[in-house]
Amino acid sequence: MPLNISSSVFITCAITGSGNTQERSKEVPRSPKEIAESAISAAKAGAAIVHCHVRDPQTGAASRDPKLYRELTDRIRDSDIDVVLNLTAGMGGDMVFGPPSQPLPLHSSTDMASAENRMAPIIECRPEICTLDCGTMNFAEADYVMTNTPGMLRAMGGMMTELGVKPEIEAFDTGHLWFAKQLAKESVITDPVLVQLCMGIPWGAPNDLNTFMAMVNNIPEHWNWSSFSIGRDQMPYVAASVLAGGNVRVGLEDNLWLHKGTLATNASLVEKAASIIRAMGSTLMNPQEVREQLGLIKRAPQ
Repeated sequence: MPLNISSSVFITCAITGSGNTQERSKEVPRSPKEIAESAISAAKAGAAIVHCHVRDPQTGAASRDPKLYRELTDRIRDSDIDVVLNLTAGMGGDMVFGPPSQPLPLHSSTDMASAENRMAPIIECRPEICTLDCGTMNFAEADYVMTNTPGMLRAMGGMMTELGVKPEIEAFDTGHLWFAKQLAKESVITDPVLVQLCMGIPWGAPNDLNTFMAMVNNIPEHWNWSSFSIGRDQMPYVAASVLAGGNVRVGLEDNLWLHKGTLATNASLVEKAASIIRAMGSTLMNPQEVREQLGLIKRAPQ
């Protein structure tokens, strides 16, 4: 199989995520101000897109509060740095069962929200991109299921399209790509589609190269895609994605370490990814080039 090296590449930086990472690194930002500052630093380092979650400023717990998203996006937009905004719409699909001997009632940590509620931050902030986790999946935790039914995905995807916000399909396995094609066929989402391949996350697609290329080969040629893996495999996947013709995602959502013994910042991860991309002979795309390639519309909240 010939190489298909990308001549120009955009970097997405996933700033903080929703996982329990703050107890493991002091560099993970918590408040909207800290998240915005980290996103701006990542953009200065070469990220064309910043993918953002928000957290409760007091507890650090993941949040769906539109007010926190509005503060975050206003801070980024009011800065002197141009960057494409990508907000999560993945919150609100957390189903946590009781133990195997008594799975019902559901655990109190369950967070299952309506499509309208899950989309509230997107409606409030009008980012250029928002994520659509394109399927249901067991996560590493014993009784937690990331829940995204076909009906929920059609509803949320249709709302994104109506708002003029580009969905980024988060694909954790090949079946998620299959359903993304169905959403495009039904015109729920607009073709060409933007895809993020999420590799190595238990229990989705393992991050071996055979599985990775199976995922890549399931993406229509005219679609745009990016990929990432987690932990120590984050930087190898920068190279793998460029070699396979894709774009790149790094950031503290997926990996806390720059190298053994040294905690990363978002900016340092972007700088390291940028050095790998340039060493492979590719150039970095700026935010405006990304908008032109993906057909994005930069708009402020109304």
